[in-house]
Amino acid sequence: MQRIAFCLRLKKGAGEGYDKAHREVWPEMLALLKGAGISEYSIFRRNQLLVLSMRVEDFDTTWDAIERDPVNTRWQEMMAQYFEPLEPIAPGERFPMMREVFYLA
Repeated sequence: MQRIAFCLRLKKGAGEGYDKAHREVWPEMLALLKGAGISEYSIFRRNQLLVLSMRVEDFDTTWDAIERDPVNTRWQEMMAQYFEPLEPIAPGERFPMMREVFYLA
């Protein structure tokens, strides 16, 4: 099982709308994430900075399946209004991935 984390950045003033959307995540989106094998998915926010973390068997395989689903397409279209452009990502990355340097179980 992989522990994955990555960062995103919100546009100024978008925090309230972003938080509200995540208090009301569509049941079909939650089912998609769980069905794809994502567990312990958390989003932390400090002002505009988001840190997302999750557990998944294989991130790339899981995200391939999620990206192809029309529920995700609709969710991403709705959420796009909240994000600033991503910081530069490494070749082959979907998001600015974070490298785990410490874990205490």
